[in-house]
Amino acid sequence: MPAEQSLLGSVLIDPASLNEVADLISAEDFYLTEHKQIYLAMHELFLTNSEIDEVTLIDMLVTKGIYDKSGGEDYIRTLAEVVPDALNVKDYARIVKEKSVLRKLIEACGDISEAAYSEQKSVTSILDHAENLIFNIAQGRDTKNFRHVKEVLGDVFHHLHELNTNKEATQGTRTGFSGLDRVLAGMGKSDLVLVGARPGMGKTSFALNVATNVAKQTKKAVCIFSLEMSAEQLITRMLASEALVDSYALRTGELKPEQWEHLAVASGELAGCDILIDDTAGMTVTAMKAKLRRVQNLGLVVIDYLGLMQSDGYKDNRVQQVSEISRSLKIMAKELMVPVICCAQLSRGPEGRQGNKPMLSDLRDSGAIEQDADTVIFLYRSEYYKTEDASNQDMSIAEIIIAKNRHGSTGSVNMGWNGQFTKFVTIENDQEAQ
Repeated sequence: MPAEQSLLGSVLIDPASLNEVADLISAEDFYLTEHKQIYLAMHELFLTNSEIDEVTLIDMLVTKGIYDKSGGEDYIRTLAEVVPDALNVKDYARIVKEKSVLRKLIEACGDISEAAYSEQKSVTSILDHAENLIFNIAQGRDTKNFRHVKEVLGDVFHHLHELNTNKEATQGTRTGFSGLDRVLAGMGKSDLVLVGARPGMGKTSFALNVATNVAKQTKKAVCIFSLEMSAEQLITRMLASEALVDSYALRTGELKPEQWEHLAVASGELAGCDILIDDTAGMTVTAMKAKLRRVQNLGLVVIDYLGLMQSDGYKDNRVQQVSEISRSLKIMAKELMVPVICCAQLSRGPEGRQGNKPMLSDLRDSGAIEQDADTVIFLYRSEYYKTEDASNQDMSIAEIIIAKNRHGSTGSVNMGWNGQFTKFVTIENDQEAQ
């Protein structure tokens, strides 16, 4: 493996060149086990701010038991003599990486062939497994091998440095609602965020408001799977929220000249966002993943709603189906490394409870939803349960209840709800009940 030898020799000649290749390759990209161990030893010396040269490297390898006291020196010296300088270190790293990818492709093809010949799983599962293997290789993620703690430490220190120098990096993907973001600290990568509410409480509008905010702020692709409403209905809601035009006027077409102007402005802003909508009914998680893997610069996934999703397998009852779906959604969020917002309807539990506020036990069909979700958000409006007509109110108070937060505290945030425009808004000086 001349490229591997040249890469290691370049680092020995110029230890600073390790900075140039650390993000390009990992120890698992080396074919020879001896070269993996040498590269890891170099990383450990680098992390401890020790000088990387023939003496310190040999001493480290002897200490780790890779070489005995009488062996290894000749090979390390040979590595240092393979290349005259470190100018081409990135080219060596590229070759090592390409060879590694080819080996992984050969291994993946073997796994796919074995799964196909065995016929022990459904065709859908085999296709998803095959696509997942290829996707992970294309994304530079190896799902089969371990990562040594030394490599992970390097990534952690890089992240800590980024947090220290860039305070914005401490936030995950922001919802666009300041009060809610203060409690959540944003939505983390690979988070499954469940938005639960009774029918008509505004969960679809809330999810669409967050989706629009994220698309505007991050300039990333936001994918919306609408299993209940058509794409045209979703866009109509978005237009009502962004243009502040009465949703009833949009349904009837009775629009005033100034409303047409507002719609034109809002339409231009939405057209500039990378929002993708799929309104296929009865989608499965496998079908969603297949479509999402082809989306470039993905930033957020919204699913409306869980109750209308189909299970990939054949389960005896809906509880088992929902358990499989929620587990698959969490795995999908982790694989794609983006937040996934999933809307869910609650049971009638709040109606029979004093105060009518939702609880985690109100999640329908399966307790697995509560376990799999990283964050569970409930929407509650007291006016929803009032018998008198509250439609004449321009703005009402909606309580956003963070019932579960794997990364921080729980609590409540008061927000404004304008049903006329199907829009949630931040209330200044909102109070958070911890």
